[in-house]
Amino acid sequence: MSVYLESFKTFFKIGAFTLGGGYAMIPIIESEVVDKHRWIERKEFLDIIAVAQSCPGVFAINVSVFVGYRLRKVSGAICTALATALPSFLIILAIAMFFHRFEDNEVVAAMFRGIRPAVVALIAAPTFSLARSARITFTNCWIPIVSALLIWRIGVNPILIILVAGIGGFLYGSLVKPTEGGNG
Repeated sequence: MSVYLESFKTFFKIGAFTLGGGYAMIPIIESEVVDKHRWIERKEFLDIIAVAQSCPGVFAINVSVFVGYRLRKVSGAICTALATALPSFLIILAIAMFFHRFEDNEVVAAMFRGIRPAVVALIAAPTFSLARSARITFTNCWIPIVSALLIWRIGVNPILIILVAGIGGFLYGSLVKPTEGGNG
């Protein structure tokens, strides 16, 4: 089977069966792209996640574009991006066509109330996995905690957090890290 068809099927499935947005897709994408198909290495996947978070646009589509580009350059990126977006487009189209018939239905409302906590878990699980992959430990866990609190409680713009973290990482890598290596 061609890599285009295989990657289209893979990302269509990811787009169709993942609730909760891009972050909830991380474990599924990782399982398919890294473990099952071995299209990229785990370390490269972590880098793709970091870059996809920093880029404007839909997170899941950003990830699919990077993976598709890695596989077959621009045509691969287009293939995987379309495959990721198409299920959502079709589902939203169907909902828009028929939602007025179900919007006051108590069963549908109850289903959505039940889905919400599961979506939180789907977002939390990859967070812990990414923290482990990014080597976040007890000595540096204050960085994501403080960042999250600044965004959530004080309303600091996430872009500012990303810029400050990038500058801090650069300074640490260019000023502190070489000094540490020279003392050992």
